[in-house]
Amino acid sequence: RFPYGPKDLEDVRGFVLQIAGWLVEQNVKLIVIACNTGAAAGLAAAQEEFDVPIIGVVEPGSRAASQATRTRRVGVIGTAGTIASSAYTKALHVFDAGLEIYTRACPEFADLVEAGEVEGDRIEALAHKYLDAFAHAGVDAVILGCTHYPLLTGTIGKVTGPTVQLISSADETAREVEEILERREHLRGDGARSHRFVATGDPEQFRVLGSRFLGHEIDGVEHVVLA
Repeated sequence: RFPYGPKDLEDVRGFVLQIAGWLVEQNVKLIVIACNTGAAAGLAAAQEEFDVPIIGVVEPGSRAASQATRTRRVGVIGTAGTIASSAYTKALHVFDAGLEIYTRACPEFADLVEAGEVEGDRIEALAHKYLDAFAHAGVDAVILGCTHYPLLTGTIGKVTGPTVQLISSADETAREVEEILERREHLRGDGARSHRFVATGDPEQFRVLGSRFLGHEIDGVEHVVLA
C-alpha cells in the first residue's frame, strides 16, 4: 500500500490499526510506527486500542530539534500527508511554543529513494528547490520527517550547509525505544538477537529496499495478507 504520503489520513489510520493488531497477535513487547505519515495519522488511535507500548517518530524528532536549534527556527520536510497533518508543528510547539516552524512537502524524494537514486544532480536540484527557502528564513535545524530521507543526508547537508543540523527522527526514536525497554526491564541480556521481516507487499521489493536501508542483505521476507 506504499506510498502512504499521498493517501487520505483516515485510510492510513485504518492501515496502522490493522498492522498494529497483527503485531500484537505476534506477542510483541513494543511497536514503533516508523512511518511519519502513519504516526501522524494513527499513533493516538493505536495507543488507545492496544495494551503494548506504541511510539511514533514525530515526538522524538521534535524533541531533538527543539533542543538543537539556536535561532528557534526549525524546518520540517516530509511527505504531503505528514506536512498536511501539522503533526510536527504541534509536537514542536509542545516542547517550545515560541519556535518558528517552516514546513515543506517533498513528494519526489521518497520516490527517488525507492528507485535507488540517492545522489546526483537531479537530487541536488530538488534539494535546492525544497530547501533554499529555509536558508533565507534563518532555519538552523531541519527535521528529516520521512524514513527515506536519511539516505539523502549527504545531498541535503550539502545544500543546507554546515551550520544547519539535520535531525533524523529514526535515530531519536531508536534511543527512545532503548530507554522504554530498559525502564520496563525488557531488554534482552544474553546478547542473542534475531530478525524477522514481514511484508504485506512484494517480498522481493521489500528485500531490495530494506537491504539498502539497513546496509546489509536481508534474507527471507515473509508475505502476509491482512484482511
